[in-house]
Amino acid sequence: MQDKIKEILHSSISVKEAILADEAILTRIELSVDLMVSAFLNHRKVLFCGNGGSAADAQHLAAEFSGRFYYDRDPLDAEALHVNSSYLTAVANDYSYDEVYSRLIKAKGSEGDILVALSTSGNSSNIIKAMKSAGELGMKIIGFTGETGGKMRDYSDILLNVPSKDTPRIQESHITLGHIICELVEARLFPR
Repeated sequence: MQDKIKEILHSSISVKEAILADEAILTRIELSVDLMVSAFLNHRKVLFCGNGGSAADAQHLAAEFSGRFYYDRDPLDAEALHVNSSYLTAVANDYSYDEVYSRLIKAKGSEGDILVALSTSGNSSNIIKAMKSAGELGMKIIGFTGETGGKMRDYSDILLNVPSKDTPRIQESHITLGHIICELVEARLFPR
């Protein structure tokens, strides 16, 4: 069993090493930080969406901004769009699950806001619809996906496509990249 544990850990490490060696993705991480810093300085908000584990990651990262990351500071306007279960189940029932995020983007989003969309495949139809709605409103879109970017590639202003096709390794890397962004945004906005 320890050999299997080591194999999984090596697999996770190798994906992060591939990110570390990829200057293009490192540059896109920097651009994501710059975009978020600018949005927050201009009193804009960051909205997050995802499904399943990606929804959990969306909620986790939104909380890092609205709560705190490393140290006490003013809260930042960030929200995961799936946390209102009454809304989510009503819209899924009355319209379709494909509409749950796009309708909320229309209600909460404004030009200059940012949508962070997470999908390991890059092909989740409700995420694509949310991205389309965000784009129509003049929001900027950061897509977190797996290797190919899927359909989200076409709707992302910045695409953080993790170089893997393995869902758990992609999700682990999404939270790592998200934490890097949170740390750098916090440090830029609230220097110590």
